[in-house]
Amino acid sequence: MLEAIRRAMSFLRQKQVLHKLGVLISITVIAVACYVLYHMLRGIDTDEVIDAIKGTEPRQIALAALFVAAGYFTLTFYDWFAVRAIGQNHVPYRVNALAAFTSYSIGHNVGASVFTGGAVRYRIYSAWGLNAIDVAKICFLAGLTFWLGNAAVLGLGIAYHPEAAASIDQLPVWFNRVAAFGILLGLVAYVAWVWVQPRGVGRGPWTVTLPGGPLTLLQIAIGIVDLGFCALAMYMLVPDEPQLGFVVVAVIFVSATLLGFASHSPGGLGVFDAAMLVGLWQMDREELLAGMLLFRVLYYIGPFVISVILLTLREIIIGARSKRLRQLTPAAAEPPRHEAAVYVRERGDTGT
Repeated sequence: MLEAIRRAMSFLRQKQVLHKLGVLISITVIAVACYVLYHMLRGIDTDEVIDAIKGTEPRQIALAALFVAAGYFTLTFYDWFAVRAIGQNHVPYRVNALAAFTSYSIGHNVGASVFTGGAVRYRIYSAWGLNAIDVAKICFLAGLTFWLGNAAVLGLGIAYHPEAAASIDQLPVWFNRVAAFGILLGLVAYVAWVWVQPRGVGRGPWTVTLPGGPLTLLQIAIGIVDLGFCALAMYMLVPDEPQLGFVVVAVIFVSATLLGFASHSPGGLGVFDAAMLVGLWQMDREELLAGMLLFRVLYYIGPFVISVILLTLREIIIGARSKRLRQLTPAAAEPPRHEAAVYVRERGDTGT
């Protein structure tokens, strides 16, 4: 059975069926979102949206910003966990934090985060002796943490309040609840699968050893905390009336975020917004739109600007150090060849 699945996947890869299917899904999601967004935004009063933004209490914005910061802090542990899972323990946390923060914030805004985020990670980690295969493994494990956390949050949230998901997918409540239990059972099955014995995916040098049971639970916990903080930030910015409760907003927010990722549009632009407007239809559209705009500033634009500044400063510092080293005598400027890798890993002069 497993061999048949492997052959089928190999055939699909050779024919690029999966790639074409992914592109088709992305285009479909974006098209549907644009259609929905067009109808949802008809009749929107721009002045009321601006007034709603101005009327948002500073305390709400400050709390939302605090939760966003906490979410990005938790997100740094995606890379910290992944780097140690592949055995590269010499890379310090500060480098993991820089790589995670900049790669995710830039990937979220530019789109195609697998490629843009991977490029940023490679630029940072290559200075610490990691190659392209190592970075690919880090991206895979960090993504796995994200999806495990999403599965846990959606499974628990929809099982508790299936009506929240029904407002987006328009499916029967009972079907959403059954699907939620199916997600949770799949999650339990995966944890049991990796707990029994070491598991790996990929072939040759691309093989990734999956974290065992206890470490997978840690992965899930990191993902849940990250998404929880992000959902709290959104919850602080949506209208107070009607009071739908945090669980409802969290389920709709995570669902909208996943649809945004599936579309591969920068920041889930259009798709995320359409899903939120459809899911939270009970709320005043102008006030909800104002909250979503504020969330974009705090979660997308702000971190993106900070990331660009950090990466620019890093490149300037690296350039200045390289110039200073070239001005020294060759013996003082360069470590012996056989010590070059140790020099980069232990000193990390170009990796900070």
